[in-house]
Amino acid sequence: MTTTTPLGAEDRIASPAVPAGGRRPALRRVRSGNGLVFVLPFLLVFGLFMVWPIVQGLWMSFTDSSLALRDTDFVGFDNYAEAFGDPDVWSSLGNTVFFTVVSSVPLVLVALAMALLVHSGLAGQWAWRLSFFAPYLLPVTVVTMIWTWLYQPELGLGNQLLDALGMAPVGWLSDESVAMWSVAALTVWWTVGFNFLLYLAALQSLPTTFDEAAALDGAGAWRRLWSITLPQLRRTTGLVAMLQILASLKVFDQIYILTKGGPNGSTRPVLEYVYDVGFTGYRLGYASAISYLFFALIVVVSLVQLRLFRRED
Repeated sequence: MTTTTPLGAEDRIASPAVPAGGRRPALRRVRSGNGLVFVLPFLLVFGLFMVWPIVQGLWMSFTDSSLALRDTDFVGFDNYAEAFGDPDVWSSLGNTVFFTVVSSVPLVLVALAMALLVHSGLAGQWAWRLSFFAPYLLPVTVVTMIWTWLYQPELGLGNQLLDALGMAPVGWLSDESVAMWSVAALTVWWTVGFNFLLYLAALQSLPTTFDEAAALDGAGAWRRLWSITLPQLRRTTGLVAMLQILASLKVFDQIYILTKGGPNGSTRPVLEYVYDVGFTGYRLGYASAISYLFFALIVVVSLVQLRLFRRED
């Protein structure tokens, strides 16, 4: 003989009545409304401080907007046509690309070498990690002040070392052929710690099975590094390279504080030229046009990188 247990209160709560057709439209509407309430503050802030400035800046690039004039006229693509024929735009773009190349390559290779050194079990790892990452925590003003003293032509450490070696002093920030290399050295010392952490985290997450098996088969440390460790870091290297290239293309702070784009514009990047045109020359419309051309270039570089990484995968 079987007995039927009445439906408990908790069961009735967990299994609400389903209307004909098996749908719960009222419940879905409540959930969607609750989600919108939580997302709405972010959407408002994002629209106010991101979407609206982008739209406003794009419209401004088609006008002759100026800080010195109240009236604004629509000029169409005149600003863009002027930008393509402006030699200062091309020279500043060349400076930006050159800085990106000379800074991104060592920022990837040096970070990898530092991470491998720490991951190898070197004594006093906490001290090495702190010394490698600590410069990244410094604000840009402090970093540029330190390196300004190092690059000081008479009392700076750089020329003192050259003098001790019997070499002629160098105009680290006054020589056009050396200034950009000096900025790149500062940038590598300052920001390499972030890439170092990415590589170190990747190394610590790698499985040790392959490395141990290769060691048992007689493979040396360099062979295991080249054939096992580095191939497993390919995705991390792609990520680091992409982030670094994009960050180097947007360089502004350290160059503006350290050299103001000098000497003779040899270190002036695109963003500094945009700043000079917009806030020194008062031509906001033209500065906006240059900004959006540079933005388009960054988008193209990002898409090319993503396509290359997908092919490698």
